[in-house]
Amino acid sequence: MPPPADQPSDLVVRRAEPPDLPAITDIYNHAVLTSTATFDTEPRSLEQQRRWLDEHGEPYAVLVAVLDGEVVGWASLSPWRAKPAYRYTAEDSLYIHREHQGKAIGVILLSELLNVAEASGFHTVIAGIVPENEPSLRLHRRLGFREVGHEREVGYKFDRWLDVVLMQKLLGDAARPS
Repeated sequence: MPPPADQPSDLVVRRAEPPDLPAITDIYNHAVLTSTATFDTEPRSLEQQRRWLDEHGEPYAVLVAVLDGEVVGWASLSPWRAKPAYRYTAEDSLYIHREHQGKAIGVILLSELLNVAEASGFHTVIAGIVPENEPSLRLHRRLGFREVGHEREVGYKFDRWLDVVLMQKLLGDAARPS
């Protein structure tokens, strides 16, 4: 897929490093406190995020989008389930800084995350998204995800029950086990 026409020309997507953690934590904690994009209800500490990053070594990954030297978004591949048969399935997460949403950064970041997933041997990527998060649903659809399930009232945040739409993207043949 060609890059979006409105793509920031100096955006760099790369693997996250420990110095990126304050920005990653700030972006995530804003979502924790103000949105249903995550079902976490308490902000994370820098130490918690440090452990989280350590847990995302190969074949999993954390990517950051950097614009003018500033981390403006991040995306990760995490285990979908703990049982061994799920080892070729990953779950994606993606968060963009509130001042940089709507600038095609999510498309670029998720596209690169899917490339990393395929190169890492994953067969499929799953996303769990609340139905009210229409921008995330649109983004995932745009990149080939399909709705495969709808979980009713599985989360409780901001004094209300929340549904989750499960979306899935099957990756190319290169991600099949040998």
